Amino acid sequence: MSRCTAPVNGHRSASAQANCPACGRYSRGYSRGYNDYYNYSPYSSSSSYGSGGTSRSNQARNQKARWSSPSSTILYTPAEIRTLEPIRQNIEKRSNLPDLRDVFLCHAWDDRKDAAKELHDLLESKGVSVWFSEKDVLLGSSLLREIDKGLAKSRVGIVLVTPSFLKRVKGEGIADKELSALLARDLLVPIVHNTTFDALREVSPLLGSRSGLSTAEESMAELSAKLAELVTPENLTN
Repeated sequence: MSRCTAPVNGHRSASAQANCPACGRYSRGYSRGYNDYYNYSPYSSSSSYGSGGTSRSNQARNQKARWSSPSSTILYTPAEIRTLEPIRQNIEKRSNLPDLRDVFLCHAWDDRKDAAKELHDLLESKGVSVWFSEKDVLLGSSLLREIDKGLAKSRVGIVLVTPSFLKRVKGEGIADKELSALLARDLLVPIVHNTTFDALREVSPLLGSRSGLSTAEESMAELSAKLAELVTPENLTN
């Protein structure tokens, strides 16, 4: 039987998990129902990523995505393709809905002028329309309610997971069953920044079980380029 490599290497990002002989089969991301979650293969809380996230995956980025334009130079790992493919499929299904923002950016209030603002600005510089709290979300609103509303009005939801976000989620006590309904829609991409997927799993097991992207493996600018390509309307007819 294959043994899990998490105790040594950690694998809470999409590409790192795909390299594990025991858990790689789950790297397509969380798309099962709530009950299936409890049959998910257990994994260690140990991780090779520190609080700043400096370790990079050894999986080569040598593939273009199906939705990439012919002129695109952006390359992906196989695990990143598997993570983003179901989300892209749902984006394409929603392409005929009017007045959608490209991205709903869910983040902690404390990050609004730092990491969240950086990601927002990078995306908008690439022509991506972003639902952002500084412009669109009322203060004091429920985090879960705003995620749900933002997803309904956007092509995809980006959850920027930072230490501040983890504190907010823990304080609000988002229910696993409610969160699973959002995750099952395959419209939610966690972006982990300055923390780990293991830390996310401790406060939200369902969101933490979802494959995503991490600034421990690529810079914020590189990740924003992939997100922009993922939601680019001109590519929706591919």
